[in-house]
Amino acid sequence: MRLVSFIFTLLFSFSAAAIELPQESRVPGGIALVPLTGLNSEVAPSAWYRGNRVMVLPSQDTTYAQQAPWIAVIGIPLSAKPTETQLMKADGESFPFQVQGKEYEEQHLTVTNKRHVNPNEQDLARYKREKEEMVAAFKTWSSPPLSSVNFNLPATGRFSSPFGLKRFFNDQPRNPHSGLDIAGGQGGAINAPAPGQVVAVGEYFFNGNTVIVDHGYGLTTMYCHMSRIDVKIGDQLNTGDSIGAIGKTGRVTGPHLHWSVSLNNTRVDPLLFVKE
Repeated sequence: MRLVSFIFTLLFSFSAAAIELPQESRVPGGIALVPLTGLNSEVAPSAWYRGNRVMVLPSQDTTYAQQAPWIAVIGIPLSAKPTETQLMKADGESFPFQVQGKEYEEQHLTVTNKRHVNPNEQDLARYKREKEEMVAAFKTWSSPPLSSVNFNLPATGRFSSPFGLKRFFNDQPRNPHSGLDIAGGQGGAINAPAPGQVVAVGEYFFNGNTVIVDHGYGLTTMYCHMSRIDVKIGDQLNTGDSIGAIGKTGRVTGPHLHWSVSLNNTRVDPLLFVKE
């Protein structure tokens, strides 16, 4: 009886209408849509990639419906190499896929706070604690009712730094840009791009005032450098609800929103999820 109830609950979590999928882009920092051919169970298969659980959605009413009843939506890390075959596993079966190469542009920034470029020991210890907290939030797994995994933009403004840039701070190379920067001006509104639950709130060394929202099935979004935070951990958000305001806290050169999208604990290009 418990098994029947569990299956009903899982199936009910997905809308009866077609699930809107994000845009596929099989490049580092992109998304792979992989039909789970041969897995015909009524329950969504359990899929894993690089040690992280993967979002699996019904393929009904999509171009993948004839290939398999389920489709894996996989976030590809920026570190993925085109020469290496990527391997995802689902219910004991292996699903290999290839990644194409992509060359991201460089960005050179001047940061006046030298500790944000070369942190001292105390700064590094703080960053380590904060990173563990953020990774735990990125690994959140929940199963809310779901009809789409597409987003509205969370703020209004020009895109000042796109995703994937090879970044240099004071001419020193750093990790690639793992989000999208929106320069909306100090105090500009930041709103929830889709329904979700707040799973982390903090004032972090590099990211400043930060909020992380869980949207279900390994999909989370992060909002950094905020001047004001309007939510707390556990808050349930609807599309358009206020998260806070744009600011210049943490490592910044001016006021903007750094917006990250994480899928299976992998930061991917946010614009692959944006409807327009």
